[in-house]
Order: sequence, then C-alpha cells, then structure tokens
Amino acid sequence: MRLPDFFIAGHSKSGTTALYEMLRQHPQIYMPAGKEPWFFAEELRERPPPRPEGIPGTLAEYAEWFSSAAPEQRVGEASPQYLRSPTAARSIAEVCPDARIIVIFREPASFLYSLHLQYVQANVETESDFARALSLEQSRRLGLELPRHTYWPRAIFYSDHVRYAEQLRRFHEVFPRGNVHVIIYEDFLADNERTIREVLRFLDVEDSVPINQSRANPTVSPRSQMLNELVHAVGVGRGPVANTLKASIKALTPPSLRRGAFRYVQRRLVFGAPTPADPLLMADLRKKLKPEVVELSRYLDRDLVSLWGYDALD
Repeated sequence: MRLPDFFIAGHSKSGTTALYEMLRQHPQIYMPAGKEPWFFAEELRERPPPRPEGIPGTLAEYAEWFSSAAPEQRVGEASPQYLRSPTAARSIAEVCPDARIIVIFREPASFLYSLHLQYVQANVETESDFARALSLEQSRRLGLELPRHTYWPRAIFYSDHVRYAEQLRRFHEVFPRGNVHVIIYEDFLADNERTIREVLRFLDVEDSVPINQSRANPTVSPRSQMLNELVHAVGVGRGPVANTLKASIKALTPPSLRRGAFRYVQRRLVFGAPTPADPLLMADLRKKLKPEVVELSRYLDRDLVSLWGYDALD
C-alpha cells in the first residue's frame, strides 16, 4: 500500500488549503484531489461529514487515496484536524514512522474568529454571533445548546483549538524534531515565495520548480443564516422537503452541473465578505489567550508575543 510521506497537519484557516494547492502543482509531489481524509483523527469524527468522497474507514481504503501516485513522487495529504487531535500524532507515527509533518500557527484570536465564520458557513456552527458562540462553550461541553444537525460537536469547543504548544509537543514526542516543520501564518502571508521554497526543501524535492501562489478558502460570512441552513439542507438532503427537492434536481441535472450550480448559489447569493470583528471583544479574547502565546514563544524560542501584538496588551 502507498501511504503518505508527509502530512499538512493544521491548523484550519491558517493557510493549509493554500499550501495544499501549491504543493499539488509540483511534479515530484502527489496529493489527492480530495482534501482532509481525517483518517488518523478518528475520535473527532463523531458523525460522518456530508462529503461525496466519504471518509476512509480502513487502512486499505485510506491507501486508495494515494494509489495514483507515481513511484518517484513524494506522497502527502492535508487534514488540519490532526493538530487538534489528541491521538493523531501517535497514530501517524505507528503507520508512517518516517513521515514529515507540517504545522501552521496563526495569531489565535484572528484564527478563532475566522474559524467561527467557517463553521457557520459549513453549518457546523449555527450561532452566528462570535461572542455568544464563545460564551456557549461550557454549556456545550455538557451537551447543552449544541446545533441540532452539526456533524462535529466538539469542533465548537473553541478553546481546544488554541493549545498550540501542547499540540506541537504531541508530534515532537513521536517524531524527530527535524521531521516537524513549523510555519507561522503571518510569515506565510508576508513572503509566500520564501515559505513555499522552505517547505519544498523540507520535503527533499526540487525547490526551484515554478509554483503559482494560491489564495484558497477565503473567509466569508453568510448574508442570511436561515438561507445558508436552507441551501445546506438541500445540498445534503436533510428533511422531507429538502430530500424531495434534492431528488428532483438530481433527476434533471448531471453531477458536475449540480455541483457547479450549488457552488454558484453559495458564492453569489448566500455568502459575502465578513464584517470586521468587534475590537473590544478581540482585545478581551487576546488577554485570555496570551498565556498560550507566551508558552508557544518559549517552546519555539521565538518572540511571537511581539509579532502577534500581545506585548501591547494591559
């Protein structure tokens, strides 16, 4: 079975999709068209996500994702859930002990704001107010006030995402440090070219191959949460009305046209540019998150406190 030589392990909304799209351009690299197989984060898959390609359930099914790779290519996959998962690092090491791991960290308050918008977009989260979504975490840990149809309840325990040093340690415990490459998202934004060349050298492939820069998975916000939930329900066929409408559309249109029409409706009618986060809320959130930034700074021996503006907090 052909299994990955490297993993883009996360975080979401931190450039993982852009990096995935850029690495796929390299002739010495193979990454499957389906992103995020989630195979090594089994405990996070509380319900099957509504995706056409599904989730591989066995190692053989997982290996099928990479069966088209040429023998000389480096094989990789991108599942941002692996960085948050308490078990993924060890599970990857057991199956792929020589793998190389790429992780990306973003200023945590901006990361959580962007992540919340993505979860609202994907109907993982139905509380569109960021402040209220954060305040619901304790209730949701008790099983209360969870979105009715979410396939990923634990994803909206937002504080679990920002345990950066702890998440990185899990990979360092099972892989040599030289096999784990850390990217700071703000460095990636500031110098896309340099970052991608460093990654190519880390993967031991030719680093002078032309790579087109990619801006993938931009942050958006639903114009109407009700419309977003309706379109999503039709897309996954949830409920009798949605099932009937989806069956009618399916009978009348080919799959490629259906997918294109669905994306067009989402892009043009459902989503728009997000409004800026409330500055007071973000300042308060950064005060709460500062210990995590300090800990990661010490762990990496890099001053992320200043880079991310946490030195200016009272």
